[in-house]
Amino acid sequence: MKVAIVHEWLVTLGGSEKVLQQIMECFPQADIFTLIDYLDDRSWLKGKQVKTSFIQNLPFARKHYRTYLPLMPLAIEQFDLSAYDLIISSSHAVAKGVLSGPDQLHISYVHSPIRYAWDLQHQYLREAGLTSGFKSALARVLLHYIRGWDVHSANSVDHLISNSRFIARRIKKIYGRDATVIYPPVDVSGLPLHSEKSDFYLTASRMVPYKRIDLIVKAFSQTPQRRLIVIGDGPDMKKVKAACGPNVQILGYQSFEVLRDHLQRAKAFVFAAEEDFGISVVEAQACGTPVIAFGKGGALESVVGFPKEHPTGVFFREQTTASLLEAVDCFENNAGLFEPYHCRKKAEQFSTEHFKKSFRAYVEMRLACFRLELRESEQSLRVDEPQIAQEWPNAASASHE
Repeated sequence: MKVAIVHEWLVTLGGSEKVLQQIMECFPQADIFTLIDYLDDRSWLKGKQVKTSFIQNLPFARKHYRTYLPLMPLAIEQFDLSAYDLIISSSHAVAKGVLSGPDQLHISYVHSPIRYAWDLQHQYLREAGLTSGFKSALARVLLHYIRGWDVHSANSVDHLISNSRFIARRIKKIYGRDATVIYPPVDVSGLPLHSEKSDFYLTASRMVPYKRIDLIVKAFSQTPQRRLIVIGDGPDMKKVKAACGPNVQILGYQSFEVLRDHLQRAKAFVFAAEEDFGISVVEAQACGTPVIAFGKGGALESVVGFPKEHPTGVFFREQTTASLLEAVDCFENNAGLFEPYHCRKKAEQFSTEHFKKSFRAYVEMRLACFRLELRESEQSLRVDEPQIAQEWPNAASASHE
């Protein structure tokens, strides 16, 4: 069996790339296709060659590849996958749009439908400064085109997998299709449980608008008796620094070893984004660290919220400083209920081994059903041929002509 794995782009090692890594371990013989490949750390690819699209050779593609979004549907459709029996796409934008035939099985692991083209379009336009003018009109027309292509391309996928129930609902809303939930893998084995905590809160993330690091910093700056450490870098760094009080320390980008050390020692991990899943939330719990999180999106599935039995975190209901600080107060008033052991047990539900076992089982089941359908179709064709020849005697001679 020939297997192709399709991914949007390889630029940094983020959450979707960690999923790709585990899918590759499930199917080590697979060939890899991606729009562009500028990955510096290639060790996890284990020498495997990556086949890229024509966007790889376009000017400034390394830094400004997102500006080629209008060309991405065309580019993904140019991959010739006709020789493959099984196609697995890892998609948060266009990867699921590869072309496949009726004798090929295409399974797509959907991290999310294209966020900035659907329910987050208006937020995206505001953050990009595209609320009015010619550029705004052009962006809206482009996103309208992307939405149409997105739905059309989803129809050609045989089976959809979502990374959370939250994304499954989004898939149902947009594509009108059901998706099987398989949570993404988290390397909990590399994050040992640590029960001794220090007197600081932690947040860690790329500093982009929807992560709302500025909200966390503003909230903690209003309570100088609490110490907050921020790990991460990105375009919102100036905005975040401007909101900092003396009790907030920004470390910028740090190695995984430094991040792990802080995750293990933090009193609690603070998370203010509406995420599809939120791997960092699980990583914190793996270290035995409870979470204070915005109560929307995937966090509702990965955190046991107070006052449930054996809670691993507290949710705040609005992305406001008042709502966040109310959750922090709740956490501190009930600190004895958040046991590191329970946090760890919750995180283990999302281990890499659990992901690989679930993903392999799902694909093997779908393959078995698909092969059975093909055999039944072939047998039906062989049985029907004599009957067709008897009922339509001219059909055989017509087909030869």
